[in-house]
Amino acid sequence: MTTAKPSVLFVCVHNAGRSQMAAGWLRQLAGDAVEVRSAGSVPGDQVNPSAVRAMAEVGIDISDQRPKVLTTDAVEASDVVITMGCGDACPIFPGKRYLDWALEDPAGQGVESVRPIRDEIERRIRGLLAELGVSSPA
Repeated sequence: MTTAKPSVLFVCVHNAGRSQMAAGWLRQLAGDAVEVRSAGSVPGDQVNPSAVRAMAEVGIDISDQRPKVLTTDAVEASDVVITMGCGDACPIFPGKRYLDWALEDPAGQGVESVRPIRDEIERRIRGLLAELGVSSPA
């Protein structure tokens, strides 16, 4: 018997910083064991360059990612929806698990200010993997 792999959706307003870093960490730490999505209620034009640099410092390349618009399909297809300051713009569906991670918005900040946010996201991702029962190959 095979169990479907869990799917996680990270949502923030612009899908340019926090949610992109979280998706990058989860892809890195879970490998193919978790389906990873990210989206924004009002997506930006590009991923925050400071977030890209901060993640590159720990060997994770998110430079090829693009902000995506949040759709109800993405929420419906996800087991866990993790919001990061998108407020009322995030649709709520019965039966989904929602977590709200209060994280500082890295928009407009230099890489020095983004590093602590990156590290806090890593800590939370490791906790999430433990809750999901997914062991990290990394």
